[in-house]
Amino acid sequence: MYAPERQQEILRIAQESGRVDVLSLAEEFQVTAETVRRDLKAMDRAGLLRRVHGGAIPVGRLGFEPDLAERDAVAADEKDRIAQAALAELPADGNVIVDAGTTTARLAAAVPVDAALTVVTHALPVAARLADHPGIALHLVGGRVRHRTRAAVDAWALGSYAEINADVVFLATNGFSPDSGLTTPDLAEAAVKRAVIRAARRVVLLADSGKFGQEHFARFGDLTDVDLLITDTGLSPDDARSIESRGTEVVRA
Repeated sequence: MYAPERQQEILRIAQESGRVDVLSLAEEFQVTAETVRRDLKAMDRAGLLRRVHGGAIPVGRLGFEPDLAERDAVAADEKDRIAQAALAELPADGNVIVDAGTTTARLAAAVPVDAALTVVTHALPVAARLADHPGIALHLVGGRVRHRTRAAVDAWALGSYAEINADVVFLATNGFSPDSGLTTPDLAEAAVKRAVIRAARRVVLLADSGKFGQEHFARFGDLTDVDLLITDTGLSPDDARSIESRGTEVVRA
């Protein structure tokens, strides 16, 4: 296969999947990773793709946001491991904020039945998983509910979080990196995420390694705002050390 043919196929895969990664493409086309990187570099220069850490995304996808079911199916095993590791960060008889996200929802589903906590969330999927928990005092923050994420946003949500002092927030993100920080596609969601960071004494970010290097439209914080990142072993030791050098502890579950 000639390079133009391969690049056309790479573009098709990227448009269908929303992202391509170097190692998977190298295996699929039976070429070296360096060959794929040259392809992605050429396509980036041509304005067809935008290179991100480990791969590329189609141009125009910075604002793209898959629906909840689609996101929940991505990296399911990794998200389960992250959620299990996050249980160790639950305070005893404390109060926590659980942000809207597919991994944070898995944490909510995994909370032990003997836990005694006050939980604040603006995410309907999180609230649904905790509503019948016998030891949880659940506070549901209101606002306009975004259909794509089932999360409350705008003035009501922002005002509620301004009145809260939580022990810890379990934060979600669509993308993270040392340079671009924490990003998400929607400005209203980003505003709420900034509010929950301000409302908690400790910030624990739950994010699978596939989000590392991804950059989205709305920026809501820096990795330096995060006390602990819980991710999976797909994040390389070198990248973990790079993050830790800036003051954020990293756990690779």
